[in-house]
Amino acid sequence: MTEDLKKEFWKRLESIRTGMLEVDGRFLPMSHNLIEGDPNLWFITAKDTPMAQAAEQGARARYLICSDGKGVYADIEGVLAVSSDMQKLDEIWNIVASSWFEEGKRDPDLLLVSYAPGKAETWMSEAGALGFLYQVAKSKISGEKPDMGAHTTLDLG
Repeated sequence: MTEDLKKEFWKRLESIRTGMLEVDGRFLPMSHNLIEGDPNLWFITAKDTPMAQAAEQGARARYLICSDGKGVYADIEGVLAVSSDMQKLDEIWNIVASSWFEEGKRDPDLLLVSYAPGKAETWMSEAGALGFLYQVAKSKISGEKPDMGAHTTLDLG
């Protein structure tokens, strides 16, 4: 069951592009990138950001995901690291990144960061926001607790 939930978690995470990365008690909105077959999440940031400083130190961080539309909520623990892997940068480069870095992939201010996830506390439901409202209404009529989907801790490392 846990392996099925892990696969489902990664599948849903593929279609979500944003979350909040906690670095030193501060939450930063970030856009993550996934590469098929790679267990890391990848970020592009500027060299003078708190995230860049944390990555240079190999800091532990948390990444929070909340997506009603995809029915997934997660608190992911992991470790940040700076990467010089230009092939990875080529794989994740996109129009959003190009909006931030005027000189493109070779911008001297650009920093590629990998995030190696460890454990993730996840909640996955089938129906998103409308399903949540339905479950709450159903519980009021039936007197039973709402079915909010699977809640588990996954080992992603």
